[in-house]
Amino acid sequence: MAVSFHIRSNSFPSRSHPQAAHVDEQLARLRSSEQASSSSSSSICQRLENLQELHESLDKLIHRAVTQQALSQEQNKKAVEQLLDGSLRILDLCNISKDALSEMKEGLMEIQSILRRKRGDLSGEVKKYLTTRKSLKKSFQKALKSLKVTQAEDETLAVFGEAEAITIALFDSLFSYMSGSKICSKWSVVSQLMNKKKATCEAQANEFTKVDSECQYEKTLKMEDVQKLESCIQDLEDGLESLSKSLIKYRVSFLNILGH
Repeated sequence: MAVSFHIRSNSFPSRSHPQAAHVDEQLARLRSSEQASSSSSSSICQRLENLQELHESLDKLIHRAVTQQALSQEQNKKAVEQLLDGSLRILDLCNISKDALSEMKEGLMEIQSILRRKRGDLSGEVKKYLTTRKSLKKSFQKALKSLKVTQAEDETLAVFGEAEAITIALFDSLFSYMSGSKICSKWSVVSQLMNKKKATCEAQANEFTKVDSECQYEKTLKMEDVQKLESCIQDLEDGLESLSKSLIKYRVSFLNILGH
Protein backbone atom coordinates (compact mmCIF):
# COMPACT_ATOMS: atom_id res chain seq x y z
CA MET A 1 0.00 0.00 0.00
CA ALA A 2 1.77 3.12 -1.17
CA VAL A 3 1.26 6.49 0.44
CA SER A 4 2.29 9.75 -1.21
CA PHE A 5 4.60 11.67 1.13
CA HIS A 6 6.07 15.08 0.43
CA ILE A 7 8.18 16.11 3.42
CA ARG A 8 11.60 17.50 4.08
CA SER A 9 14.25 14.83 4.50
CA ASN A 10 16.54 16.80 6.79
CA SER A 11 16.20 17.00 10.56
CA PHE A 12 14.65 20.11 12.03
CA PRO A 13 16.99 22.46 13.90
CA SER A 14 16.77 22.10 17.67
CA ARG A 15 14.59 24.66 19.43
CA SER A 16 15.44 26.24 22.76
CA HIS A 17 11.97 26.04 24.34
CA PRO A 18 11.69 22.87 26.49
CA GLN A 19 8.36 21.82 24.99
CA ALA A 20 9.63 22.25 21.42
CA ALA A 21 12.81 20.37 22.27
CA HIS A 22 10.72 17.56 23.79
CA VAL A 23 8.72 17.25 20.56
CA ASP A 24 11.98 17.05 18.62
CA GLU A 25 13.10 14.20 20.88
CA GLN A 26 9.82 12.35 20.38
CA LEU A 27 10.05 12.71 16.61
CA ALA A 28 13.63 11.48 16.69
CA ARG A 29 12.54 8.45 18.71
CA LEU A 30 9.79 7.67 16.22
CA ARG A 31 12.20 8.00 13.32
CA SER A 32 14.59 5.68 15.12
CA SER A 33 11.89 3.08 15.81
CA GLU A 34 10.88 3.28 12.15
CA GLN A 35 14.37 2.14 11.21
CA ALA A 36 14.78 -0.51 13.91
CA SER A 37 11.37 -2.04 14.58
CA SER A 38 9.87 -5.01 12.83
CA SER A 39 6.18 -5.06 12.02
CA SER A 40 4.74 -7.00 14.94
CA SER A 41 1.72 -6.33 17.11
CA SER A 42 3.96 -5.28 20.02
CA SER A 43 6.02 -2.87 17.90
CA ILE A 44 2.90 -1.33 16.36
CA CYS A 45 1.29 -0.96 19.80
CA GLN A 46 4.44 0.77 21.03
CA ARG A 47 4.35 3.14 18.06
CA LEU A 48 0.70 3.90 18.79
CA GLU A 49 1.65 4.78 22.37
CA ASN A 50 4.53 6.95 21.17
CA LEU A 51 2.23 8.75 18.72
CA GLN A 52 -0.30 9.36 21.47
CA GLU A 53 2.42 10.98 23.59
CA LEU A 54 3.62 12.98 20.58
CA HIS A 55 0.18 14.45 19.92
CA GLU A 56 -0.23 15.31 23.60
CA SER A 57 3.02 17.26 23.31
CA LEU A 58 1.92 18.89 20.04
CA ASP A 59 -1.29 19.96 21.78
CA LYS A 60 0.83 21.82 24.35
CA LEU A 61 3.07 23.24 21.62
CA ILE A 62 0.06 24.77 19.86
CA HIS A 63 -0.53 27.02 22.86
CA ARG A 64 2.91 28.63 22.60
CA ALA A 65 2.81 32.25 21.47
CA VAL A 66 5.30 31.64 18.65
CA THR A 67 3.13 28.81 17.30
CA GLN A 68 -0.03 30.88 17.46
CA GLN A 69 1.75 33.70 15.66
CA ALA A 70 2.83 31.33 12.89
CA LEU A 71 -0.70 29.96 12.59
CA SER A 72 -2.12 33.46 12.13
CA GLN A 73 0.28 34.60 9.40
CA GLU A 74 -1.26 34.99 5.95
CA GLN A 75 1.61 33.25 4.14
CA ASN A 76 0.96 30.13 6.24
CA LYS A 77 -2.78 30.03 5.56
CA LYS A 78 -2.58 27.21 3.01
CA ALA A 79 -0.33 25.07 5.22
CA VAL A 80 -2.63 25.60 8.20
CA GLU A 81 -5.65 24.53 6.16
CA GLN A 82 -3.74 21.44 5.01
CA LEU A 83 -2.80 20.58 8.59
CA LEU A 84 -6.44 20.86 9.65
CA ASP A 85 -7.55 18.67 6.76
CA GLY A 86 -4.75 16.25 7.58
CA SER A 87 -5.84 15.95 11.21
CA LEU A 88 -9.33 15.04 10.02
CA ARG A 89 -8.02 12.44 7.56
CA ILE A 90 -5.91 10.87 10.30
CA LEU A 91 -8.97 10.63 12.54
CA ASP A 92 -10.75 8.92 9.65
CA LEU A 93 -7.90 6.40 9.40
CA CYS A 94 -8.17 5.81 13.13
CA ASN A 95 -11.91 5.16 12.88
CA ILE A 96 -11.48 2.88 9.85
CA SER A 97 -8.92 0.88 11.84
CA LYS A 98 -11.13 0.58 14.90
CA ASP A 99 -14.19 -0.43 12.86
CA ALA A 100 -12.17 -3.04 10.97
CA LEU A 101 -10.76 -4.56 14.14
CA SER A 102 -14.20 -4.63 15.75
CA GLU A 103 -15.70 -6.38 12.73
CA MET A 104 -12.93 -8.98 12.65
CA LYS A 105 -13.17 -9.59 16.39
CA GLU A 106 -16.90 -10.22 16.11
CA GLY A 107 -16.29 -12.88 13.46
CA LEU A 108 -13.54 -14.50 15.53
CA MET A 109 -15.82 -14.69 18.56
CA GLU A 110 -18.39 -16.60 16.51
CA ILE A 111 -15.70 -19.00 15.28
CA GLN A 112 -14.44 -19.50 18.83
CA SER A 113 -17.94 -20.27 20.05
CA ILE A 114 -18.35 -23.01 17.43
CA LEU A 115 -14.91 -24.46 18.14
CA ARG A 116 -15.60 -24.48 21.86
CA ARG A 117 -19.03 -26.12 21.57
CA LYS A 118 -17.85 -28.37 18.72
CA ARG A 119 -21.11 -27.82 16.91
CA GLY A 120 -22.54 -25.23 14.56
CA ASP A 121 -21.88 -23.99 11.05
CA LEU A 122 -18.11 -23.54 11.19
CA SER A 123 -17.79 -23.46 7.39
CA GLY A 124 -20.35 -20.68 7.17
CA GLU A 125 -18.69 -18.54 9.84
CA VAL A 126 -15.24 -19.07 8.35
CA LYS A 127 -16.53 -18.04 4.93
CA LYS A 128 -18.11 -14.90 6.41
CA TYR A 129 -14.86 -14.05 8.21
CA LEU A 130 -12.75 -14.46 5.07
CA THR A 131 -15.23 -12.37 3.07
CA THR A 132 -14.97 -9.66 5.71
CA ARG A 133 -11.18 -9.79 5.56
CA LYS A 134 -11.22 -9.43 1.77
CA SER A 135 -13.55 -6.45 1.97
CA LEU A 136 -11.45 -4.76 4.63
CA LYS A 137 -8.28 -5.10 2.57
CA LYS A 138 -9.97 -3.14 -0.23
CA SER A 139 -11.08 -0.50 2.28
CA PHE A 140 -7.52 -0.11 3.56
CA GLN A 141 -6.16 0.34 0.03
CA LYS A 142 -8.82 2.93 -0.78
CA ALA A 143 -8.21 4.87 2.45
CA LEU A 144 -4.48 5.22 1.80
CA LYS A 145 -4.57 5.67 -1.96
CA SER A 146 -4.61 9.46 -2.24
CA LEU A 147 -3.17 10.61 1.09
CA LYS A 148 -0.58 13.35 1.03
CA VAL A 149 1.36 15.08 3.78
CA THR A 150 1.37 18.82 4.46
CA GLN A 151 4.32 20.86 3.24
CA ALA A 152 5.02 23.76 5.60
CA GLU A 153 7.85 26.19 4.88
CA ASP A 154 7.55 27.90 8.25
CA GLU A 155 9.97 26.25 10.71
CA THR A 156 7.42 26.41 13.54
CA LEU A 157 4.76 24.61 11.50
CA ALA A 158 7.09 22.16 9.76
CA VAL A 159 7.22 20.02 12.89
CA PHE A 160 3.46 19.45 12.61
CA GLY A 161 3.92 18.32 9.01
CA GLU A 162 6.50 15.76 10.03
CA ALA A 163 4.26 14.48 12.82
CA GLU A 164 1.48 14.09 10.26
CA ALA A 165 3.77 12.13 7.94
CA ILE A 166 4.92 9.76 10.67
CA THR A 167 1.34 9.21 11.83
CA ILE A 168 0.06 8.37 8.36
CA ALA A 169 3.04 6.07 7.88
CA LEU A 170 2.01 4.13 10.96
CA PHE A 171 -1.46 3.56 9.55
CA ASP A 172 0.13 2.41 6.31
CA SER A 173 2.10 -0.08 8.39
CA LEU A 174 -0.93 -1.04 10.49
CA PHE A 175 -3.18 -1.63 7.49
CA SER A 176 -0.52 -3.74 5.82
CA TYR A 177 -0.04 -5.70 9.03
CA MET A 178 -3.76 -6.37 9.41
CA SER A 179 -4.21 -7.34 5.77
CA GLY A 180 -1.03 -9.42 5.64
CA SER A 181 -0.08 -7.77 2.37
CA LYS A 182 3.42 -7.06 1.14
CA ILE A 183 4.89 -4.14 3.00
CA CYS A 184 8.11 -2.17 2.79
CA SER A 185 9.80 -3.05 6.05
CA LYS A 186 10.99 0.45 6.92
CA TRP A 187 7.70 2.33 6.90
CA SER A 188 7.73 2.36 3.12
CA VAL A 189 8.07 5.78 1.53
CA VAL A 190 8.84 7.72 4.70
CA SER A 191 12.21 6.09 5.23
CA GLN A 192 13.13 6.54 1.59
CA LEU A 193 12.43 10.27 1.82
CA MET A 194 13.86 10.85 5.28
CA ASN A 195 16.79 8.45 5.23
CA LYS A 196 17.28 7.96 1.48
CA LYS A 197 17.43 4.19 1.89
CA LYS A 198 15.76 1.75 -0.42
CA ALA A 199 13.14 -0.14 1.55
CA THR A 200 12.85 -3.87 0.98
CA CYS A 201 9.40 -5.39 0.71
CA GLU A 202 8.35 -8.76 1.99
CA ALA A 203 5.12 -10.57 2.76
CA GLN A 204 4.21 -10.59 6.42
CA ALA A 205 3.58 -13.66 8.54
CA ASN A 206 1.66 -12.71 11.66
CA GLU A 207 -1.38 -13.50 13.80
CA PHE A 208 -3.76 -12.35 11.07
CA THR A 209 -2.20 -14.32 8.24
CA LYS A 210 -1.81 -17.43 10.40
CA VAL A 211 -5.55 -17.59 11.07
CA ASP A 212 -6.26 -16.72 7.42
CA SER A 213 -4.17 -19.70 6.37
CA GLU A 214 -5.88 -22.02 8.85
CA CYS A 215 -9.30 -20.84 7.67
CA GLN A 216 -8.48 -22.13 4.20
CA TYR A 217 -8.31 -25.63 5.69
CA GLU A 218 -10.78 -25.70 8.55
CA LYS A 219 -9.35 -28.88 10.08
CA THR A 220 -6.15 -26.98 10.88
CA LEU A 221 -7.99 -24.12 12.60
CA LYS A 222 -6.76 -23.96 16.20
CA MET A 223 -8.56 -22.34 19.11
CA GLU A 224 -5.21 -21.16 20.49
CA ASP A 225 -4.36 -19.21 17.33
CA VAL A 226 -7.83 -17.65 17.15
CA GLN A 227 -7.50 -16.55 20.78
CA LYS A 228 -4.04 -15.10 20.15
CA LEU A 229 -5.41 -13.08 17.26
CA GLU A 230 -8.32 -11.83 19.34
CA SER A 231 -5.87 -10.76 22.06
CA CYS A 232 -3.74 -8.99 19.44
CA ILE A 233 -6.82 -7.18 18.14
CA GLN A 234 -7.75 -6.07 21.66
CA ASP A 235 -4.28 -4.60 22.21
CA LEU A 236 -4.49 -2.72 18.92
CA GLU A 237 -7.99 -1.46 19.76
CA ASP A 238 -6.79 -0.14 23.12
CA GLY A 239 -3.86 1.64 21.49
CA LEU A 240 -6.04 3.17 18.78
CA GLU A 241 -8.63 4.34 21.30
CA SER A 242 -5.98 6.18 23.33
CA LEU A 243 -4.46 7.69 20.18
CA SER A 244 -7.89 8.74 18.95
CA LYS A 245 -8.55 10.72 22.14
CA SER A 246 -5.26 12.59 21.86
CA LEU A 247 -5.89 13.28 18.15
CA ILE A 248 -9.32 14.74 18.91
CA LYS A 249 -7.92 16.96 21.67
CA TYR A 250 -5.12 18.11 19.35
CA ARG A 251 -7.57 19.00 16.57
CA VAL A 252 -9.92 20.83 18.95
CA SER A 253 -7.02 22.92 20.27
CA PHE A 254 -6.03 23.73 16.69
CA LEU A 255 -9.57 24.88 15.88
CA ASN A 256 -9.89 26.89 19.11
CA ILE A 257 -6.64 28.75 18.47
CA LEU A 258 -7.70 29.63 14.93
CA GLY A 259 -11.11 30.75 16.17
CA HIS A 260 -9.67 33.39 18.49
